[in-house]
Amino acid sequence: MILTDTMTSHSIDQLDPKDFIIIKNAQVNNLKNLSVAIPRNKLVVVTGLSGSGKSSLAFDTLFAEGQRMYVESLSSYARQFLGRMEKPEVEYIKGVSPAIAIQQKVTTKNPRSTVGTTTEIYDYLKLLFSRIGKTISPVSGEEVKHHTVTDVVDFINTFDEGEKVMITCPLHWVKGRTKSQELELLLQKGFTRILINGEAYFVEDLVKAATLLNGDYEILIDRVSVRHDDEDNQFRIADSVQTAFFEGHGECTVLVPGKERRTFSDRFELDGMSFELPSVNFFSFNNPYGACKTCEGFGSVLGIDPDLVIPDKSLSVYEGAIAPWRGESTGKWLEPLVKKGIYFDFPIHRAYEDLSDMEKELVWTGNSYFKGLNAFFEDLESKTHKIQYRVMLSRFRGRTTCPDCKGTRLRKDASYVKINSKSIADIVLMPINKALAYFRDLELPEAEQKVANRILKEILNRLEYIDKVGLGYLTLNRLTSTLSGGEYQRIKLATSLGSALVGSMYILDEPSIGLHPRDTDRLIEVLKSLRDLGNTVIVVEHEEKIMKAADQIIDIGPDAGVRGGELVFQGNLKELLVHGQSHTARYLKGEEKIQDKKQNRKWRDSITVKGARENNLKNLTVNFPLHALTVVTGVSGSGKSTLIKKVLYPALGKMLGTVIDESGKFDKLEGDYKKITQVEFVDQNPIGKSSRSNPVTYVKAYDAIRTLYSEQPLAKQRGYKPAFFSFNVDGGRCEACQGEGSVTVEMQFMADIHLTCESCKGKRFKNEILDIKFKDKDISDVLDMTIDEAMEFFKDKHAIINKLQPLQEVGLGYVGMGQSSNTLSGGEAQRVKLASFLGKGGTRPGDHVLFIFDEPTTGLHFHDIRKLLYSINALIDQGHSVIIIEHNTEVIKAADWVIDLGPEGGEKGGQLIFEGTPEALKEVEGNFTAKYLKESFE
Repeated sequence: MILTDTMTSHSIDQLDPKDFIIIKNAQVNNLKNLSVAIPRNKLVVVTGLSGSGKSSLAFDTLFAEGQRMYVESLSSYARQFLGRMEKPEVEYIKGVSPAIAIQQKVTTKNPRSTVGTTTEIYDYLKLLFSRIGKTISPVSGEEVKHHTVTDVVDFINTFDEGEKVMITCPLHWVKGRTKSQELELLLQKGFTRILINGEAYFVEDLVKAATLLNGDYEILIDRVSVRHDDEDNQFRIADSVQTAFFEGHGECTVLVPGKERRTFSDRFELDGMSFELPSVNFFSFNNPYGACKTCEGFGSVLGIDPDLVIPDKSLSVYEGAIAPWRGESTGKWLEPLVKKGIYFDFPIHRAYEDLSDMEKELVWTGNSYFKGLNAFFEDLESKTHKIQYRVMLSRFRGRTTCPDCKGTRLRKDASYVKINSKSIADIVLMPINKALAYFRDLELPEAEQKVANRILKEILNRLEYIDKVGLGYLTLNRLTSTLSGGEYQRIKLATSLGSALVGSMYILDEPSIGLHPRDTDRLIEVLKSLRDLGNTVIVVEHEEKIMKAADQIIDIGPDAGVRGGELVFQGNLKELLVHGQSHTARYLKGEEKIQDKKQNRKWRDSITVKGARENNLKNLTVNFPLHALTVVTGVSGSGKSTLIKKVLYPALGKMLGTVIDESGKFDKLEGDYKKITQVEFVDQNPIGKSSRSNPVTYVKAYDAIRTLYSEQPLAKQRGYKPAFFSFNVDGGRCEACQGEGSVTVEMQFMADIHLTCESCKGKRFKNEILDIKFKDKDISDVLDMTIDEAMEFFKDKHAIINKLQPLQEVGLGYVGMGQSSNTLSGGEAQRVKLASFLGKGGTRPGDHVLFIFDEPTTGLHFHDIRKLLYSINALIDQGHSVIIIEHNTEVIKAADWVIDLGPEGGEKGGQLIFEGTPEALKEVEGNFTAKYLKESFE
């Protein structure tokens, strides 16, 4: 089926909703009566230029209707808002399945959120360990056991039918009572007999006796005969055993006179230690019961940071490696070590990094010849009443791994509970691919297997999906806030896929973000397996590899914004290449190209980072040329973000006095870094926290628009100042919605619902403000325009045009003037920041800015990448330098210099694999990036 025009109403109406998800005449946002039939149980890619209407079709139409239908099935509380909850502007949608949307989302900053909790694997681990975990004593290595009432009853039932059995427990004398008083109390409780040294006596007789016998006193709880098939007798035995445990403070004795005597204990003890019975909360670091008492479940404490104490590990102790002992007064702590080191064979002239672990430990603990760093900091702590000591301590304080739980966040005794010699702490510290192997090979006794079967199935399912999307190198204990954007996106994807629903509609928003082409292949396998389970998988995507793997491609266009919103093609890849005439088809055919690079730029100046060791970086020395386009690439998790975000950016920023973030571990910065006057990190974080923030306010274009409206004759007559046309301050804005145009209804246990403001009908301003017109358009009409439309509307107003033009140049002409910044994707937010800088008219003559971009092609079509590269090259031509963290082979191809990290992610990454031109990289054998780059050059 090839559809190059909007489907006819007749053809749509004839299709069966059992085979297709049918959308007829969708008009959401910029969609122009778009009708489309999406085949069920297929992998469908929705593509097109940024702003052409892909998300409007997939999320604002299809998913919104799926969500609305779901809410309709809920309680009356939820349904009371449905009358006001707007239906998507569409004639009808038929055949909608339960919808799951996995959208782009900014990584959580919650310090308690880990990979394990985000994917729900940790919840299943807690359940597994509380059910079948065995508590092992750290003293003897033996299993800690306790007896239950069932254990005792089963033991009694091992005797022959009719056997006479006595159930007893020790009598505990209470301090402050005489023996006679204790025995009288027993009578009151209903006990009539007692055993003294094995002989039975009536309690009543003993109370009357003048003197009491010495020896071991036991309360005779019950005397029973063994009757295997008598249910009432079984209940009686169980009740007596329960009473014995209570009266005997956890001990119960079963006695068969002349044959057997056995004592049972329900206390969880061994080797003189008392242990906690495992429960779900026992393994929860988000619960005060299970959290480590030292760090309260955070895994780190504010303590002395060894990296601040010994910042340059290439120095020896003699050369001043120990920073706090370099001072005149504190130098007296170093003297004994330098002078007496010869007596205990300590190498004072050897670099600290080359010392053995024992020698490093000695610097901290000290010995009989000198006092170590621990003693030094204890001494400082004792003098904190003086400000200079408090200041000195603060210089060496930082977040360090908790010494008690070693970063696992759990109370220490939780690690005593083990399954096949592994504790829950051991498992969360393993890379996920190793944890997966452990659970696959786990062999359990039959009874435990029955208990654990369902839990293990869920754990394995989720671990397999995380491994399949290329995140096997992460640990379950890894903080979610330390993940890269691509890693977090795939964690969310794996979480959704782990539930393995059938008959659902998965709508994914560019799952290939932040993925190296090697990892994209893995992702495609996951999407195909999801489809093969019996789900409809709809992917909004620009990645060529995913288009090639799709069963069907839906191309929206032909252009962005008002010139988009039409179905320009529907069919498979082969049909697209033969019949397609859209931008997508022309780039795939090679008729249009992203960039024709003539030659690599020649450069003289460069910056060198030496000895980068943060996270998984393996002591790297990397060269970054200036006045050139440098691309840092490598498979996901190889260390790109660590090298740039944690080491290079903070190190340069500190020297310029513009960054206060702590820089990662590295030795030194060399080269021409002093020639840089400013460093700009253009990331994908939202451009404004307020929902009233938008691209036009961010680039300062709205100031000129407000001024223009305040200069209109009617505005002057009424005395309206520019502030009256602002939706951020009181005056002209609608006070019901405070200039937002919508109000938010908070829903219990559901996402909040945003409804159009009934007072201003979404216009944002009071009616009297809307009386002011410029070319027959009020201020609200201007905010409803796209950037492209506004450029035409204000063409003779240079103050406005100059501010808006950079937005158009970076490919954001389709974005609405008043579009809330929190509705922009990460890639769009990044390009708004770039436009903001371009709009400032560059910098002062002679300024040299280093721009760092974090995956700027996120969410970009080939055509938009072309515009982006044009803007980036314009910056370099103005005399600046650009470093890009990127996987897109077209951007790598356009670079002057490529830095490739790897070879794998996590522990197997962090090495410098290649440094040079893209033309040289494509010839390297056995390199993942080179393999895909070579394909791009062909």
